[in-house]
Amino acid sequence: MLVEVNHLSKSYPKSGGFFRKETTEILKDIHFEIREGECLGLIGESGSGKSTLSRLILGLEKPTQGEVRIEGMLVSQWMKKNKGKISVVFQDYTSSVNGKFIVRDIIAEPLVALGDIADLDDRVNDLLAKVGLPHAVMHKYAHELSGGQLQRVCIARAISTKPKFVVLDEALSSLDVSVQAQILELLRTLQHEMNMTYLFVAHDLQAVANLCDRVLFLYRGTIVEELERNHLSDATNEYAKALLASVMPFRANGT
Repeated sequence: MLVEVNHLSKSYPKSGGFFRKETTEILKDIHFEIREGECLGLIGESGSGKSTLSRLILGLEKPTQGEVRIEGMLVSQWMKKNKGKISVVFQDYTSSVNGKFIVRDIIAEPLVALGDIADLDDRVNDLLAKVGLPHAVMHKYAHELSGGQLQRVCIARAISTKPKFVVLDEALSSLDVSVQAQILELLRTLQHEMNMTYLFVAHDLQAVANLCDRVLFLYRGTIVEELERNHLSDATNEYAKALLASVMPFRANGT
């Protein structure tokens, strides 16, 4: 098992006074595993706790209770010993890049941070080719690219260190529908070529069912349903069933 999320809970202090100790619980006893090489989908409405869970898995925040382990190690320890082996692609591709950087520097940024700078231009060119972008964009700035092109640049940056595990945090949400389909196909191809494991966080059930092997339904901070992609019609939770029924022409059996 690559990733284990064990009884994870997260609360934040309520606003309204320095001495008050009331808290708001965002995540409640979350428990699941991610198998090596699979794509696990995490779906939920806005405010369900998806982004908080992503940050906890990435080690960007600490849980109130519980733990995240990767290959049996606490996430903080694993990341220290496996630098560059976990990556993330965010929803907002414009704010996740340095606007003063050209594409070459955006993609090379993780490699430079690791001190892995040999043959950078050749490697950036290879990464551009992997994500379907021409060499000509290498010296362009972010504002000169379309949304789809810039998200491809962000994906190239994420895979530059050859990660084992990639968190895709609403990575399609800001893209046009036609571009979403292209990026989904790119993500599927890269996963197979590079043997990566994905956590695909989204609110779009069609996209999740298209890419993922299993789907977790997150509702009000709790996992209420876990289903294999080909067995979505077996949902028993009312929230999951309502979400499945609302998506047309999607069929719950994955066809």
